Amino acid sequence: MVPSQSMQALLSRTPSQIPPQLFSSHSLYNYMPLFVPPPQQETSTSIPVVYRPDTATPRPSRARRNPTQVPRAGKSEIVPALFPWATTHRATVHSLDYLLSKEIVSITGEVQCKRCEIKYEMEYDLKEKFTDVARFIENNKSNMRDRAPSTWMNPVLPRCKYCEHENSVKPIIADKKKGINWLFLLLGQMIGCCTLEQLKYFCKHTKNHRTGAKDRVLYLTYLGLCKQLCPDGPFDR
Repeated sequence: MVPSQSMQALLSRTPSQIPPQLFSSHSLYNYMPLFVPPPQQETSTSIPVVYRPDTATPRPSRARRNPTQVPRAGKSEIVPALFPWATTHRATVHSLDYLLSKEIVSITGEVQCKRCEIKYEMEYDLKEKFTDVARFIENNKSNMRDRAPSTWMNPVLPRCKYCEHENSVKPIIADKKKGINWLFLLLGQMIGCCTLEQLKYFCKHTKNHRTGAKDRVLYLTYLGLCKQLCPDGPFDR
């Protein structure tokens, strides 16, 4: 609808020039522009969070574990017996009397020559070799002062039966600690070829203190294995 000329003239006036009676006219409101205020921008009233290190929640301190403590929950102490002379408990072998009663008189293990690199199986007489280890401990225990001697720390390795080089045959130690042939290493007095972590594994699962230098942990490993073979022998720490 287009307003007439008279109405356009009326709308061009200021409010003070328009007669009051016309403000109630319905036709006038049809042509008066509506004033719509511009939208106001909302201002955020949220307060920024400031991180204050001094008010942060402190992290709970971890309790120190006893070195002789049993393994954490979820790791079973029962494992498959990978050797006839091993029990189903980690790092544990049968006693000497039990093995002899089962006619297990020789202990075998895998070795490799450092010179010719040939791998083969070596065999030790159980009773003879254990007697040598037990006699050595009995004669030298008072002088060891709870430390492994140099002959245990740096064992003299056997001669290779192929290339006949002296001090060249090293034991093949399993990557997984539960598969280590502990009795074979004891009879050959080659436990010193194990790493410190492998020795700590033995002490951990036999409930021995496993902190300290390698000569200390190696000493405990030798005596721990001898105690398993001969519980009534003089192998207490």
